[in-house]
Amino acid sequence: MAAALSDRLAAVSDDVQRVIEREIPALRDDRRVVGMLEASVAENITTVVHALRYGLDVSAIEPPTSAIEYARRLAQRDVDAAALVRAYRIGQARFIRLFMEELHDQTGTDEIDGATTMRAVEQISEYIDQVVGRLLPVYEQERTGWLQNRSAVLASRVRAVLEGGPVDIDRVQRTLGYELRRHHVGLVLWIDGHLTDLDPLRVLGELAEASARAVGSADRPLFVLCDDTTAWAWLALASDGALALSELVSVAAKAPAPASMAVGAAGRGVDGFRRTHRQALSAHAVAVTAGVGRMRLTPFSEVAPIALMCADVDSLRAWVAETLGPLALTSERNDGLRDTARVFLQSGGSYTATADQLFLHRNTVQYRIRQAEELRGRPFADGRLDVELALLACHWLGPAVLQPA
Repeated sequence: MAAALSDRLAAVSDDVQRVIEREIPALRDDRRVVGMLEASVAENITTVVHALRYGLDVSAIEPPTSAIEYARRLAQRDVDAAALVRAYRIGQARFIRLFMEELHDQTGTDEIDGATTMRAVEQISEYIDQVVGRLLPVYEQERTGWLQNRSAVLASRVRAVLEGGPVDIDRVQRTLGYELRRHHVGLVLWIDGHLTDLDPLRVLGELAEASARAVGSADRPLFVLCDDTTAWAWLALASDGALALSELVSVAAKAPAPASMAVGAAGRGVDGFRRTHRQALSAHAVAVTAGVGRMRLTPFSEVAPIALMCADVDSLRAWVAETLGPLALTSERNDGLRDTARVFLQSGGSYTATADQLFLHRNTVQYRIRQAEELRGRPFADGRLDVELALLACHWLGPAVLQPA
């Protein structure tokens, strides 16, 4: 059977390749990559036919050079390894079908020789397992190295823009693959904890992609790795620069638990690119100060008043205690009173608006505000701005600025 197939290797290879391209569209997007697929398929089929014909031990056969190079190219293009494995499985199934058709043609009967079929299937399957097992480590090593090198170049270009000097916008845009003249919002993404069976860098990348979709961006985000657990990202917004913050809250909530996100305000052009990033860094500082009990998403627009205060947490904690008195003590009851008071002051002192926002009865809000003021020792009108800032700090920083009960 192998001798017969060896007489038409080119036709067999073309047949297998067409099936792979039809079943996996991602493998036919670039003609140069398709050319490498063609070489890989042809060399793999030549090798397996040769092994079948001469009874070679397939466990000792190394993957063809073209197969190794093809795996590396897929890794460089960030094509999922699952596509590579699936291509081999599809090719295996198609080749076995062609082998059995040849066997049927030679025997001229519907009764296929069981021993021949079994031996062929075993050897072909063993060869595929052998090749895939050798190629996956090559793929992973290449992908890791390629991402690191690409990220290093991107990080260098982005840092040059952030430094504040003159920028050749057209040249930088071509390098980054990102439009700088439009509205965008900056993100800081990080993982603070252990991710079981998950790649932290992949989680951060997927979080950036999900965030871009959530804000309605038609473009991929600009994504830059800082280290093994931290990344910067920029999302391209619509022409009006509107940011759907509630959508990002939902995205952050769905991400794996140790992943968090800080968000700057929307900005336009190179100056906006720099400013939104600085704001995201400030929001990140607030989140890190808050520690374990922090929010999953920290928007600069809501923590701007306390961002600068995080530079001296000890002084901030003392100031919060002086401003709120016993209301700054840690307890479940005080948590509810502080939250009600914060919303009350932010709504301009409206009991009705506070009740609507917190889903409480208006009388309950009045009762809680009265209790909070009694606990503080004086009305909120006495130093109202300080009280509002202190409550905001308690909301976002939690135990970092509260007093132990």
